[in-house]
Amino acid sequence: MSRKGSAFITPRVAMGMVKRVLTVAGSDSGGGAGIQADLKTFAALGVHGMSAITCITAQNTETVTAIHQVPAEIIREQIRVVTVDIGVDAVKTGMLFSEEIIESVADELSEIKVPLVVDPVAVAKSGAPLLKPNAVDALVKKLLPLATVVTPNINEAKLLTGIEISSAEEMVDAAHRIAEMGPEAVVVKGGHLPGETTMDILLYAGNIYKFAAEKIHTRNTHGTGCVFASATAAYLAKGWKIPQAVQAAQRFVNEAIKRGLDIGRGYGPVHPTGAVYENSEKLTALRQLKEALKMIEREESFQRLIPESGSNIVVATEYASSPEDVVGVPGRIVKTPDGFTSALEPWFGASRHVANAVLTAMKHDPSVKSAANIRFDDEILSTLEALGLSVSSYDRGAEPEEVKKEEGRTIPWGIEEAIRKAGGVVDVVYHRGDVGKEPMAVVFGVDAYDVVRKLLRLSRRLAGVEI
Repeated sequence: MSRKGSAFITPRVAMGMVKRVLTVAGSDSGGGAGIQADLKTFAALGVHGMSAITCITAQNTETVTAIHQVPAEIIREQIRVVTVDIGVDAVKTGMLFSEEIIESVADELSEIKVPLVVDPVAVAKSGAPLLKPNAVDALVKKLLPLATVVTPNINEAKLLTGIEISSAEEMVDAAHRIAEMGPEAVVVKGGHLPGETTMDILLYAGNIYKFAAEKIHTRNTHGTGCVFASATAAYLAKGWKIPQAVQAAQRFVNEAIKRGLDIGRGYGPVHPTGAVYENSEKLTALRQLKEALKMIEREESFQRLIPESGSNIVVATEYASSPEDVVGVPGRIVKTPDGFTSALEPWFGASRHVANAVLTAMKHDPSVKSAANIRFDDEILSTLEALGLSVSSYDRGAEPEEVKKEEGRTIPWGIEEAIRKAGGVVDVVYHRGDVGKEPMAVVFGVDAYDVVRKLLRLSRRLAGVEI
């Protein structure tokens, strides 16, 4: 932004330029709320995050042990320097703590004519007070009249209005009372109310909007309010209308709660960047598998390795925990009169057996992310050993009855047996079959390229091709 006299002028933002959002809030040393949660949210939503730190807190998932108030003039200067040089498209406020901070922040923000989301942070998840009692009046009189959207939860709405809130009707009543304090829109968040659904109430332009969502039962909700307000500010910075921004923010925070991190002994934090990372991992795995399949398709000798039931090759994401996190080939790689083909395009959850094999191996060696199943016989075994690949096995005939009875347990049991026997994850695990089950081997690697290189070395050696 540029400054003329005492007024700030927002410069024109070039088409396609990243939007800029400023958070004015406290620092959470545990990384779950405050400035840290805000910046993660901004990054996840593709806006440039900036910060003006109001307080430094010493806190973890259990408690807040200390609060150091940043001098008001330093807070003012943080706001000034970023807005003068970088510019700002929306502002979010969080923990302001004291009357002095609120007054200085309100004075500074009154010159910045962009959407302002006020999260009236009063109490930490652990129960520690984050707003001095004598600061509530300053919040109501100085800051709320500047707000585009104010986002209290049930307890904060009670603090602002004195209303006991135990129903959606009382949430609406509280929203109207807060609207009388001057903000353009009010969101009363209903996550603290009992029930299997959560309801957020938006009062805007005289209309009531109700956004319901399934309640997620978890302790790991630290930072929920910060993420919601920051997401709202990010969407407003992008030019979204208030109802759409609030609804999208609710969806975003629900995804962050679903991916909450089970860390610490108290309330773990929500995970605003979790979905971004998961999607990136899935895209990388999918692209990798497609490229690996092209390598296989160019190699005629690979046909020798395809069992009667077909082959599959899979790639797991970094924190894969189920076959849904593993990309494979639907319908497998199957023989045809002309050679072999992939039945369908790769996708997640397309394999159970090979996916479970790699998921089991990952528990022992997290660097192993890919696997493929191939046929097995003594010639293949001797060739694997000649190539210097490490090999282990298990006996399907020794599979316990309780394992046989439960669908999907055979492969994890067998891979565990082979790993235990070898003292760690090996390149190849095989079994010699059982009644109605053909012999099979699984080739492991750090990625699909690693697996394919092993497969092609094997297939070429079996075909008598120099490697």
